[in-house]
Amino acid sequence: MSRIGKIPLVLPKEVKLSITPTVVTMEGPKGKLSLTLPLGVKVEQNEKGLCITRVNDTKQTRANHGTVRALLKNMAVGITKGHVKDLEIQGLGFRGAVVGQKLTLSLGFSHPVDFIVPAGIKVTMPKPTEIKVEGIDNMLVGQIAAKIRDIKPPEPYKGKGIRFVGEVVKRKQGKSVTK
Repeated sequence: MSRIGKIPLVLPKEVKLSITPTVVTMEGPKGKLSLTLPLGVKVEQNEKGLCITRVNDTKQTRANHGTVRALLKNMAVGITKGHVKDLEIQGLGFRGAVVGQKLTLSLGFSHPVDFIVPAGIKVTMPKPTEIKVEGIDNMLVGQIAAKIRDIKPPEPYKGKGIRFVGEVVKRKQGKSVTK
């Protein structure tokens, strides 16, 4: 048994659940999410909460067992509390602004970079050098945060660029002059 998959998933009271043999749908105060179940994994609701079981012991089914439970837990957290990724911009003169669903970044290029934020994601900038990506879908929030970071990842010599809050960038020493 999967160590993660065998733990029953307790859902908050405000979550409404709909289970079919192939799709699990959750609805909460922040929105609605659904997950298509892979072959070999079953989800049932009992008094303890959601029980995730597998039909057979193939390698792929064992891998999907814990993954489905983790995805369902992320869905429950997303529709009740939401998911947040924080980014920071470092570099002299580097800044950004949000106008509607468009993030405009000035990152030392010859022109400002515009990033269109997809539906279901909210991007805010509490300060000109801080970016906050929020949404109910954990995978989508992480993917959008990674795409924003990829516009100008931190470089190893001065550390300038966009990074996740708390991310450690290994710095290089640079050139040294010898005679």
